[in-house]
Amino acid sequence: MWILLNDSFLSIVEHTSSKKLLLVRARASGDIEKIFPHAEVETGTGTDYQYRAIIPRDLVQAEIAHRISLIDYPNFKSSVPAKWRHDAYMSVWHSLWSSFLGR
Repeated sequence: MWILLNDSFLSIVEHTSSKKLLLVRARASGDIEKIFPHAEVETGTGTDYQYRAIIPRDLVQAEIAHRISLIDYPNFKSSVPAKWRHDAYMSVWHSLWSSFLGR
């Protein structure tokens, strides 16, 4: 699952050793810690996601639900403060918009 938050982008998948654990991955330094401040983040694991942490599934569910409860904006794109992140998200938005037009 990809989760694009206004201050972080996460890729979350089931951990291979336990259904009770999730592998939370990020491409930008600090993105995992913004959502999971106590996570032990590994760096430079040699994949397309340089940062990763193993986090209990229930904690991931609780933190994502908490972030949903904090939504206070009427337009997501306008809520993204970092220009580089806004531009990246706009590229994703445009790609998806173009793909759905052709269906």
